Amino acid sequence: MAISPELSALLDRVPEPAALRQLPESELQAVADAVRAEMIDAVSITGGHLGSGLGVVELTVALHHVFDTPDDRIVWDVGHQCYPHKILTGRRDRIRTLRQGGGLSGFTKRSESAYDPFGAAHSSTSISAALGMAVARDLDSEAAKAKGRQSKRRNAIAVIGDGSMSAGMAYEAMNNAAGTGG
Repeated sequence: MAISPELSALLDRVPEPAALRQLPESELQAVADAVRAEMIDAVSITGGHLGSGLGVVELTVALHHVFDTPDDRIVWDVGHQCYPHKILTGRRDRIRTLRQGGGLSGFTKRSESAYDPFGAAHSSTSISAALGMAVARDLDSEAAKAKGRQSKRRNAIAVIGDGSMSAGMAYEAMNNAAGTGG
């Protein structure tokens, strides 16, 4: 079951999020449909976790359309939800190497892409990681101000699913975020 030429051509137009951000909102569902078809085709070849990625296709397209990634950082809590993210962040040409020797990791991997700011698998750590990135950003901003320079405002977004919310670490992170104003 190969991806149709029309959907493939659409994905060719958005090799990275910067191109996705140039599209009008009216085209985003078509991009999501193309990403979904690409993911299904790739996983049918390589194996891997299909359902979790299918559940976040529209969310992934929306996040990369709205936020200035990779400067804004998306932290995926469940690593195998990131297959659509990999397709949209310059790795589509290697998506059929997923989970293969020398191929793409089945999870986010910092050494693989600037769009993967945190390596995760099944960890319940996304909120803590994003909070840490936000605190570091704020400290950098304060230091820059003290030196008379400006620093770029970066967003840190945690994508955490309901299964990961059952871990105490997620609740601890939310408590810390509330305490820091993060």
